[in-house]
Amino acid sequence: MAVRIAMWSGPRNISTAMMRAFENRPDTSVSDEPLYAHYLDQTGRDHPGQDEILRRCETDWRKVAAHLTGPIPGSRQIWYQKHMAQHLLPEIDRDWLADFKHAFLIREPEAMLTSFIKNVPDATAPDTGFPQQVELVRWLEETGATTPPILDARDVLLDPRGMLAALCDRLEIPFDANAMLAWPVGPRETDGVWAKHWYDAVEKSTGFQPYREKDERVPPALEGLLAECRALYTELYERRLAPPG
Repeated sequence: MAVRIAMWSGPRNISTAMMRAFENRPDTSVSDEPLYAHYLDQTGRDHPGQDEILRRCETDWRKVAAHLTGPIPGSRQIWYQKHMAQHLLPEIDRDWLADFKHAFLIREPEAMLTSFIKNVPDATAPDTGFPQQVELVRWLEETGATTPPILDARDVLLDPRGMLAALCDRLEIPFDANAMLAWPVGPRETDGVWAKHWYDAVEKSTGFQPYREKDERVPPALEGLLAECRALYTELYERRLAPPG
C-alpha cells in the first residue's frame, strides 16, 4: 500500500536533516519543497536563488499536486514530501491533501528567527510558516478528529532514535534505525536547486547534530513578530508528540 507523507515545517528547522533520514530508507522516495516555485511566483518574495528556482521548477500548484498524488517515484512504498508550510498559499486547494499522512516540524521561534532573518531580513509571520501550520492542524483535527504528529526540533535532536521511532509509529510505517539515524555525507540529486544557498551544514552532516542552545536574540524591531510567533508556536507545542520515556 502506497504511503504519502506530507511533512510541514517552517524555515531554519531540521527539515532537510529529516528528509535525509527518510531518503536513506530503501523503501522511500523524497521530494524537496515542491511548492516553492509557486510560492515565489505568486508572492514575489526575494529569496536567494529566486530566478533559478522560477526558471527550473514548476510554478503551477495544480501540476505539482497532480504529480504528488501520482505514482511514487522509483516504485517505492513510501513518498516523503518535505514542505515548507509558508508555501501553502490561500489559493491552493486543500482537497488533494486528504489522502496524505501529515506530520509537522516546529522550532522555538527565537532560535528560528535569529537564523532566518540573516537571509530574509524583512520576515513577516506568514514567512515563518507558523500561521499555516496552525491552520493545517486545525483543519486536520476538524476533518480527521485526531491531531497529527507534531515534532519539536529540540526533542528530535535530544533523542533522534526515540522521536523518529515515535513518528514512524504514528505514521504506521516501520522504523528503520540503521537507515534513519545516519546517512552518507554530501548533496543529493533530490535536493532543490536552492541547496547551495541553504544546505551547507546538512551536506556536511552524517546524522542529526547534537542539540545546542542559541544565545542570539531577536532585534528589538522584531519583538512584535516574535510575540506573534510564540503564541502560534505554543498552540502547536502543547499538541506535540511527547518524548518517549
